[in-house]
Amino acid sequence: MKMTFLKGCLSLAAVTLLSSSVAFAQGEKAQSLDQLLDMVKKSQISESAEHKQREAEFARDKAGQANLLAQAKATRAAEEAKSQALEKKYADQDLLVKQKKDQLNQRLGSMRELFGHLTSTAGDLRATLETSLVSSQLPNRGDFLDSLIEKMNGSTQLPDIEEIERLWYEVQREMVETGRVVKFTGNVVKPNGESSSQEIVRIGSYNLVSNGAYLSYNSGKIEELARQPGADMLAAATALQSATSGVVDLGIDPTGPLGGQLLAALIQEPTFMEYLDQGGAVGWVIVYVGIFGILLGAWRMLVLFTMSMKVSAQLKNPSTPNTNNPLGRVLKVAQENKNVDSETLELKLEEAVLKERPSIESGLAIMKIIAAVGPLLGLLGTVTGMITTFQAITIFGAGDPKNMAGGISAALVTTVQGLVVAIPMVLMHTLVNGRAKAVVHVLDEQTTGIIAENSERK
Repeated sequence: MKMTFLKGCLSLAAVTLLSSSVAFAQGEKAQSLDQLLDMVKKSQISESAEHKQREAEFARDKAGQANLLAQAKATRAAEEAKSQALEKKYADQDLLVKQKKDQLNQRLGSMRELFGHLTSTAGDLRATLETSLVSSQLPNRGDFLDSLIEKMNGSTQLPDIEEIERLWYEVQREMVETGRVVKFTGNVVKPNGESSSQEIVRIGSYNLVSNGAYLSYNSGKIEELARQPGADMLAAATALQSATSGVVDLGIDPTGPLGGQLLAALIQEPTFMEYLDQGGAVGWVIVYVGIFGILLGAWRMLVLFTMSMKVSAQLKNPSTPNTNNPLGRVLKVAQENKNVDSETLELKLEEAVLKERPSIESGLAIMKIIAAVGPLLGLLGTVTGMITTFQAITIFGAGDPKNMAGGISAALVTTVQGLVVAIPMVLMHTLVNGRAKAVVHVLDEQTTGIIAENSERK
């Protein structure tokens, strides 16, 4: 009985849930069991219609997919057939190309070797024309060479006789023009960037000159060299441009087609001031010390030369002392003390000579110091330059010598500067010292003679 009651409760609960779900789906509530059954029936009919509609749509989609699959298979079959036809055509064309190439090689025969020589000649001529000074006067001569080389290397076109004859003509013209001195008008780019049209003289394929200046030819542009050679060469260039006939002496550089490597190296040589700047601060100290030492030595040489002349004049007239020279002043002391005893006179004359020594030997110590300090300053610059060189190696490595050139240049320049200062200072010190000793010797000689005469008289 309990079991029957439980089943009845479950049935009632299921009916209640079913009625609630149907009612919820239809948006309304059942008021009785009959109404609930009617609503369930309507719901089943609605769901059955919806399922049939979806089945119909699936069927239509399946038919469409099958149709697309059939079209794709048909397209693939057509493309495969087309691919097979193209492969067969490619094989036939490849065979035909090989046959045509063999036929071309047979018909060319020895012409193939001729084209090889022509290609090599055209390539060499193209490289020559790009850098030749003749191209500054006759530009665009090699424009046809690219197409000529392409024709001779290709298999679709052959060069005609006019192009081959033009190649021969340009080779001959380049050879002839390298031996001529001609004038033409062209645009010259100044070092400040300005461009002007002026008359240019071309000396073969060696140099270009204009308005007394040497020019260079780079990348199709004619440029005036930023730094020119010596005045004698520039004067010769001016004379050449103004000459109408005859022979003119002119310096040329035959080492390069763009104006010469020797000329480029010549104009890049540092000037005297640039050479001094390479020594840095130590180099300028050496220069100033050397200038001071040389001026001091020249001044002392002049003073001692004048003093020697006055002493020589005083020697000719010892009885009349002149106080404008050391000997005259010593003789005056001797005259003022001629009645004293020999020992006193000797002391007086020694005192007079000692007073004259500082003025006679003035500057000798400084000159000697400068002669000794010059090489030491050069050694200091050498050490400083080597330190700079090692620092550059540490930072940039030893691959590029330009990074080390500054330090090495400073090291060598200061060494040279120190020697250049020391050598003349040693010579000047020797000369000045010898002149001073000669004057002192005259004073000593005269004082000794005066003392001897006074001793004899007493």
